[in-house]
Amino acid sequence: MAINKIPELLCPAGDLTRLCAAVDYGADAVYLAGEEFGMRTAATNFGEEDLKKGIEYAHKHGVKVHIACNVIPHNEEIARLPDFLKTVNALGADALIAADIGTIGLIKKYAPDIELHASVQSGICNYETANAFYNMGAKRVVLARELSLAEIAEIREKTPQDLELEAFAHGAMCVSFSARCLLSSYMTGRDANRGDCAQPCRWSYSLMEEKRPGEYFPVFEDERGTYILNSRDMCMIDHLDDLQKAGVDCIKIEGRAKSAYYAAIVTGAYRHCIDSAAQGQPLDPVWRDEVEHVSHRVYSTGFYYGFPGQYTENSRYIREWQVCAIVESCTPEGLATCSLRNKFTQGDTLEAVGPDLRPFAFEVGEMLDAEGTALTEPKTPQMRFTLRLPKPVSPYSILRHSVALSAK
Repeated sequence: MAINKIPELLCPAGDLTRLCAAVDYGADAVYLAGEEFGMRTAATNFGEEDLKKGIEYAHKHGVKVHIACNVIPHNEEIARLPDFLKTVNALGADALIAADIGTIGLIKKYAPDIELHASVQSGICNYETANAFYNMGAKRVVLARELSLAEIAEIREKTPQDLELEAFAHGAMCVSFSARCLLSSYMTGRDANRGDCAQPCRWSYSLMEEKRPGEYFPVFEDERGTYILNSRDMCMIDHLDDLQKAGVDCIKIEGRAKSAYYAAIVTGAYRHCIDSAAQGQPLDPVWRDEVEHVSHRVYSTGFYYGFPGQYTENSRYIREWQVCAIVESCTPEGLATCSLRNKFTQGDTLEAVGPDLRPFAFEVGEMLDAEGTALTEPKTPQMRFTLRLPKPVSPYSILRHSVALSAK
């Protein structure tokens, strides 16, 4: 079944490099944050100069830029917010994502030219809350992760049609309520609601009985359930038509703290699968499989089809692929100039993937360094070298190989 309205693909950009990766691999829009006021201090984020460059690069390629301004600010932060809002308004950002009511008031005052999007931090779980944010001036609401597809469909039915609905489709899921987490502050002093989450919900835990110090007991699940803290990653790439039928206007990929490789590969996978669904075609298993080529935990569909229950088998990340090099340029004959990321040697089997490039494997042949000297193993990080590919590829294509990193 073809999708009538193609949903926007909104992708993460933790810094300028990751923004360019998401844009190059097919994002319709990217979301990012300045050095303050966003929910990911682990990401490099954007100073004013990079913010200017990022907006220019995205707009040059027809991609919108959404600025996360969704921390729950304290007094010292709220006092600095107006200057930041004036800056992003002048730079021409397309949307500001906010949750705090005071922040929303300041956005309307100091950034009147920018769309207001109500953040997932707002905890929007029903149509009345969605309508309330619409009446405050929100063009879009980011729905709570706890909603089912049936609940989203009801929200769509009972809200104005010009109110856009955005929903997460891929990435980490916080153990919290709509991202409002107290664990991190309580256990580490790092405030998750101000962007500094230590992610204690993903740590491994054992039980210790007070009279048996040093004896640790594993946590088992029985028919009554279990209470350990662990969440799987979300992946809705197999269910894009269901999201669209529920009324979702924008599909969001989580991961501003993830790598440029993650931004590129996941964006490319969803881009191809959304386009296939829009044409009524089955998902190409090659592109669907790309989400297995990035670091992730065991996937689930979140709450979309009902309560997901507990998963206790394994909380480790699955890491089975590593970036070897990035293609900077390539001749029509397939002679590629590359920048090294991780070591590999002549004779290894690598895989190439890129913007609109279906992944293919090849054996590494002769390589030359920048001076034209033959190489068998490039070793210096970021060094430039050339190698011949079986066919030409576009700039920003990625050369990778399969490795066993999950246990490390």
